[in-house]
Amino acid sequence: MTEPTVWFNPSCSKCRTAQSILAERGIDADYVRYLDQAPSVDELRRVLALVGSDDPKSIARTGEQRWRELDLDGASADRILEAMHENPILIERPIVIVGERAVVARPPERLLEILEDPT
Repeated sequence: MTEPTVWFNPSCSKCRTAQSILAERGIDADYVRYLDQAPSVDELRRVLALVGSDDPKSIARTGEQRWRELDLDGASADRILEAMHENPILIERPIVIVGERAVVARPPERLLEILEDPT
């Protein structure tokens, strides 16, 4: 199996739970602190496709105050992706990527979907 990549925020309990699930299974992962290393718009598009969606809201934290401040509810997909790049707090967490699949691990146990069937 390809080593998972986890878009990770250490202060997030869901991220820490996902990390524990992987550790309990002896799975090493690359933990990307996306708040420190904001993904590019192209990377966001790639991950969006890997989760099987074309709607950026499926990987966005639409309840964040910053979302409201930027008035993104009616924004275009391109504008939302740009906002997520510029304000990575808007990116949902954790996102677990294995090979050519990804899942928003909320609840964290959702990561098992791609661990058990990474195809």
